[in-house]
Amino acid sequence: MRGVYGNIDDQQIRSEYPKELYFDVEGLTVYMTHIGGYPGKYQKLIKKRLKELKPDLYICGHSHICKIMKDHNLDLIHFNPGAIGYHGFHSKRTMIDFSINQGKIKDIKIHEYDK
Repeated sequence: MRGVYGNIDDQQIRSEYPKELYFDVEGLTVYMTHIGGYPGKYQKLIKKRLKELKPDLYICGHSHICKIMKDHNLDLIHFNPGAIGYHGFHSKRTMIDFSINQGKIKDIKIHEYDK
């Protein structure tokens, strides 16, 4: 399991998890951070990082809105898993489950749970 800290995480979580991650899984490159935006609406620094790193998959959260989108301009897939916790304004708790096989994203499932 890999993760990054979020804006409401305390110092203990921040000391255990980084602000951002960039890694490779079976040939698929992944960039992950908490706050970053969506295709066409990235924060300036995030857009710069995406252009530098050129990930296949970009994962960020913060909005509590589960979305999976293709960014045709940067040639990547954007995942926002939504929010699995109880804190926040979301009405459903969500998460994304998927597998990676030989550099390809497979079997994407969105799970919803009552809050």
